Amino acid sequence: MKAEALFWRQCIEAVMADGSIDAQRLMELVIATYRGHESDYDAIERSAETLLRENQTLRGNLSALSQAFDGQKRLFEIVLNNLPLGLSVFDAEQRLTLYNVRFHQLFGLTQEDIAAGATIAELVDKMRGNESTASKLVRGTARPASAKAGSGSIRRREWLMHDGRIIQSMVTVLSDGSNIAIHADVTEDRKAAERITYLAHHDPLTGLPNRIYFREQVDATLAERKQDQQIALVHLNLDRFKSINNTIGVSVGDKILQQVAERIRASAGSENTLARLGSDEFAILQTGKQQPSNVTALADRIRRQLSEPFLNGEKQVELSVSMGIAIAPQDGEETDILLKNAGVALSHAKADGRKRERFFTGEMEAQMQLRHALEADLRAALENEEFELHYQPLYDLSERRICGFEALIRWNHPVRGRVPPMDFIPLAEEVGLIVDIGRWVLRRACKDAAQWPEGIKVAVNVSAIQFSSSDLTQDVSEALAAAAVAPSRLELEITESVLMENLNEVLPILHALKQRGIRISMDDFGTGYSSLSYLSSFPFDKIKIDKSFVNDIIDNKEAHAIMRAIILLGDALGMRVTVEGVETAAQMTLLECEECDEIQGYHISPPRPAGDVPHLLSLPPKSSGATDSPRLER
Repeated sequence: MKAEALFWRQCIEAVMADGSIDAQRLMELVIATYRGHESDYDAIERSAETLLRENQTLRGNLSALSQAFDGQKRLFEIVLNNLPLGLSVFDAEQRLTLYNVRFHQLFGLTQEDIAAGATIAELVDKMRGNESTASKLVRGTARPASAKAGSGSIRRREWLMHDGRIIQSMVTVLSDGSNIAIHADVTEDRKAAERITYLAHHDPLTGLPNRIYFREQVDATLAERKQDQQIALVHLNLDRFKSINNTIGVSVGDKILQQVAERIRASAGSENTLARLGSDEFAILQTGKQQPSNVTALADRIRRQLSEPFLNGEKQVELSVSMGIAIAPQDGEETDILLKNAGVALSHAKADGRKRERFFTGEMEAQMQLRHALEADLRAALENEEFELHYQPLYDLSERRICGFEALIRWNHPVRGRVPPMDFIPLAEEVGLIVDIGRWVLRRACKDAAQWPEGIKVAVNVSAIQFSSSDLTQDVSEALAAAAVAPSRLELEITESVLMENLNEVLPILHALKQRGIRISMDDFGTGYSSLSYLSSFPFDKIKIDKSFVNDIIDNKEAHAIMRAIILLGDALGMRVTVEGVETAAQMTLLECEECDEIQGYHISPPRPAGDVPHLLSLPPKSSGATDSPRLER
């Protein structure tokens, strides 16, 4: 209400009945109105003050929010531009709206290239690389993105950059057509994955395909084989490579294996599949219609290539190879069968003397089944105590008496009957049972020798595998201790092959045994290529001349001369000489004349059971030049 109107109304209210104005009443009304408005002004002032304070608080909050927003913005920019992944956002018009530093670094784009609003097509044109063909095919066959609100589809694109890098983009396409993408350099990951895949299918030493890859190739080849097509599978194995490897060292052996792989690769050619199955085993898959002539020619090429010496510094290493061959479809139409039959043929090539190839035959399979049965029986023989020892005398020519016995194992099979040692000893060595059998022979021989006179020694043959796969020194010590036999009464016989397997490993063991007083003899002297060289590497107590040198010493001057030379050699080296296979009095007489130390053979006695030893020791000495005396019953 305006002041004039308010005052006029107050004057009317102060008019008295006679028309005069009641001054006192007017003053009261004015004062009352003033006082009323004064309280309103106070409320307004209080409200204004409150609004001012709230305004100041709001301004402070807005300032804090602004600062926080700026901080969040700076943090976002820091995170965005320090991500190891590239990030890009394109709107529905496919124009760039957001990106980070890593994005343009990955694709080799400049700041000018990625100005706001640049389209995908423009960026692709300026990119230092191209999209991979596989990526385009995937995109071309991909289903359209879903049109539902809030939904999106993820697509993968891959770029091959000019500098060799591989960039992978994971693009999330939103329902409105815009997209968000992250980009990563997957070059190293891809190389690592490719390396893992390569190693899973290749041999790291030679670079050849491995057993897994080879099986896959055989599977595929057999599946695609045409009606008139033959497929040959060759299984190769280097002969005695383990002994060569042990002699020259593993690192040199690996280098030679690499050379072997190259030579076989050259022989096989690119049209055949070559693989290293493991250690010194290789395999070749050959296809063609002209079998077995093609694979025979291949085997000849490989044999000629590997017959050339391999160089180890200034030394030459000579190798030979055995091969087993199976041909599909006649020898099998499944991978496992074909591989097995090639392996069976290889086993026969090894058993036939190595350095040759053998084609699989049905008879081989039957023989292999028999071999497996024999192996199972051999394992049971140890548990069932089916072995026994026979003893063949060692006869001292100068003292004209039996001075010891050689322990020879016999197997009395409950069904097969007597199994010849040549039928089971090689098998026992191959499958590792010779260690347990050899340990049993040592214990049994020492136990039997404990029943003989003190001056009678016992000789035990030791396999090369006992040196490498058991603690021979401990086995010997335990056998002697259990029987309470003096070490000087035990003689261990080893062949040249024991030293060939690993001379550096065997010599310390031989020296340790010799220091204990155990006698060491070289068996079958003269039958190997390196017998003489091994005599200089270890001080043997005795050399045993193989019986093949005895057969013709009566009628053949050359054989007689060789025998005399070996006896003189042993005498010069301070080693006793034992001649094996003496079967006639004439041979005995000649050896007496040559002052041979010991003889062994059927002229003295065949191997006899332990129970016959006392009787053999009681026989009178053999007389010089006497006619053959009656032999003991076998």
